[in-house]
Amino acid sequence: MHSFNRIGVVVALAAAWASSPGAAGSGAVLAVPDRASANVSIAASGRFAAIVWAASGSGTTDVFSAVSHDGGRSFAAPVRVNQTAGDASAGGEQPPRVALTPGKGIPGIVVVWGAKGSSGTRLLSARSKDGGASFFDERPVPGSDAAGNRGWESIAAKPNGEVVALWLDHRALASGKSAPMTHAEHMHEATGQKMDAVARAQLSKLYFSRLDAAATAQALTGGVCYCCKTTIATGRDGAVYAAWRHVYPGNIRDIAFTMSKDGRTFAAPVRVSDDKWAIDGCPENGPALAVDADNRIHVVWPTLVPPAAASGEPTLSLFYAVSTDGRRFTPRQPIPTEGVPRHPQLALAENGDIVVGWDEQASGTRRVVIARARPADGGTIRFVRETIDSAQRADYPVVAAADGGLVLAWTSGSGQTVIRTMRIGN
Repeated sequence: MHSFNRIGVVVALAAAWASSPGAAGSGAVLAVPDRASANVSIAASGRFAAIVWAASGSGTTDVFSAVSHDGGRSFAAPVRVNQTAGDASAGGEQPPRVALTPGKGIPGIVVVWGAKGSSGTRLLSARSKDGGASFFDERPVPGSDAAGNRGWESIAAKPNGEVVALWLDHRALASGKSAPMTHAEHMHEATGQKMDAVARAQLSKLYFSRLDAAATAQALTGGVCYCCKTTIATGRDGAVYAAWRHVYPGNIRDIAFTMSKDGRTFAAPVRVSDDKWAIDGCPENGPALAVDADNRIHVVWPTLVPPAAASGEPTLSLFYAVSTDGRRFTPRQPIPTEGVPRHPQLALAENGDIVVGWDEQASGTRRVVIARARPADGGTIRFVRETIDSAQRADYPVVAAADGGLVLAWTSGSGQTVIRTMRIGN
């Protein structure tokens, strides 16, 4: 067991950390000296919130965490999470992920991130039991240390403290793979012709695992769109819910969903919405998922829509759908966006509001926007948008419910970026 704490970290970071009003209003600025801070995730429970992000510079990347004990109004100094300095790997659609587990007085913290490996990339996890003052027990996510590349991970915690993980995996494309070649691969080797995109996507797998020593990873499906983030959630009864972008016949890349009542056996995937987004490439724009106390499944995602006029161009839009049984979803409903929206996130506020966050291109820069709606038993719900004012470029936001309000965090600026946070009341 290795514990890595604030010693040698606080001294270096204290001057770069602030908890004062910023350009976006009251909140904290989280940064690491001489590093670009980006790729942020958040988890919250009551008055406790934990933020994790990647700090990169001079060819190295590390994962840091900062916690709040007052519902996101202020944050403590950052602490490094990863044991081996500089070996982390992160990106916009694959940031380090954080989840909270039940604890005595304060929640436990679990962080999962990508790291460099000898034969590809791997996923690592670490935990904190002292409110984020230190992290220990760094180990590979079970089943994620195979050859080849993997990432675009997501994690969630069950009420009993069990943590589950979902990720995209390319072990089937690794050199010397043990898995038999598909018919499409044999045809490619025999004819030299380019593989069909749908056939090639079968080599991209969606993997699931629990974060305990006895767990083994299982492939839930092939045919996934490889560079779009995954999303996973758990219900009060311990059920597990997952969504991702799938590659359907015709090279159509729509959102798929599956669920498991016992966290081990998963239902056949269903299509959330028949959007028919045909693209020969990855949109790098995945879905977001949340499950409420009544086990209603809320999903938000981006897709391309036709132009409003014959002379126009197709544009990205965000949509929302809900399901009560995980077998069928309501018709998609548009979120009120402007410009080019990307990177949606989803949270359920303590007062029952459905909260969507995203960034959108407008007026020559990117800005953060949220939209809120109250659930409805039937019919269309109404989302009301709120633009988060910022003097600097703002993108890749995350949002969580905490202490009667919301906590936002996003990447701010350009070049040597920082993480900005903001608290919004219900």
